[in-house]
Amino acid sequence: MEEQYYSHLSGFTNWDQLDHAEDHIVFPENIGEHITIDETSLSQGELYTIVTNKAAKGQKGALIAMIKGTESEKVRSILVRKIPHHARRKVKEVT
Repeated sequence: MEEQYYSHLSGFTNWDQLDHAEDHIVFPENIGEHITIDETSLSQGELYTIVTNKAAKGQKGALIAMIKGTESEKVRSILVRKIPHHARRKVKEVT
């Protein structure tokens, strides 16, 4: 049953971010005026950069990006490439 859900019902194999999901996922539609950038260790000491929309208060729509690693140039490059300029201009505060 679990395999059936994963392979067919969830749509995971057709997900538009599947090819790079191990490195980063980005949801530009979740960007807002006030965002937070944090780092966290999820497993085995691997560090991830998490970008969230503060207005969503941890609920649906809060995650803007999760990027493997914390190197600022890599994070910046992914965010600039994946989030349109007009959306990035909405941001007024980063904490």
